[in-house]
Amino acid sequence: MTVKRILPGLGMSVVIAIISQFLAQYIPALGAATIAILLGIVGGNTFLKQPQLSRGTKFAESKLLEYSVMLLGATMTVQTIGKIGGWGVGFILIQMTITIVGALWLGNRLGFSQNMRLLMAGGNAVCGSSAIASIAPVIEADEDDKGTVITLVNLMGTVLMLTLPLLGGAIFGGSVILKGALIGGTLQSVGQVVAAASMVNQTTVQFATIFKIMRIMMLVVVVLIFGRLHKRTIENELAEDAEVSGNGSGHWLPWYVAGFLILCALNSLVTLPAIVGATAHTISSWFEITALAAIGLRLNLANFLKAGKRLALYGLGVGTIQVVSALALITLLLRH
Repeated sequence: MTVKRILPGLGMSVVIAIISQFLAQYIPALGAATIAILLGIVGGNTFLKQPQLSRGTKFAESKLLEYSVMLLGATMTVQTIGKIGGWGVGFILIQMTITIVGALWLGNRLGFSQNMRLLMAGGNAVCGSSAIASIAPVIEADEDDKGTVITLVNLMGTVLMLTLPLLGGAIFGGSVILKGALIGGTLQSVGQVVAAASMVNQTTVQFATIFKIMRIMMLVVVVLIFGRLHKRTIENELAEDAEVSGNGSGHWLPWYVAGFLILCALNSLVTLPAIVGATAHTISSWFEITALAAIGLRLNLANFLKAGKRLALYGLGVGTIQVVSALALITLLLRH
């Protein structure tokens, strides 16, 4: 009975994902992920409002993103860090820190809740939708906040995806590693990184991907830190409630983040066959695109637009912080 209730919404999400993958072949600048969430928003706010879709879209939004995060672990190794050197690692760590601090500060100034600020900070600093999906449970974020931030991060990522290749070429000329650092150190999702770097050349894709993978590998650290921040906030606000101090929030990793870490460690120790990594990457991508289609279907466009000005300022502000800090750090640390 439960499967029957899930199938309509899940099936519709899969259909939108398939259409998005097809359209992405003709509009590679947008990418399947962005197309999926846009098609979902249009459909979910017009002719796909049926209540019977809600269970399936909720399942796709939460569970498929979780599996997508876990499978990412099989596509990377700790040894990857060595390819960008100490200065490259330093650049990524400082860039992520600036992005997180900037997103939290700006979100506070604009009056957003702590959960919104943490989701925005993690989504931009680490890996977009996957990071948001990983952070949401440990900070007990509601579905509306998660959907809103995922939509905003993907839309802003699309804008940066189209502009960073031009900006990188204008500032760094023919240096593929510097342009790769700018794209891989700034853009939110792996798909956006690959699409943007492909507008330059294949060598830039390789460097940009390495910088991006370094950010993804910090996902576990960010989830742990944000979980602790959330727990501390609850304890400070409700110190008199004994149950809150003992609920364990922030102490344990979600199962899929632990799975991500285990697969990454396993791949680092024994080097899994190439087909395993390729299969994990393909399945992870399909799960993410299907989940993004479901998020679009579930997003209340009226509520999203109601907060449009503040959200636009937030997205633009965080994007500006990321790009300016990346340009400054690349010039200081990597350019020589």
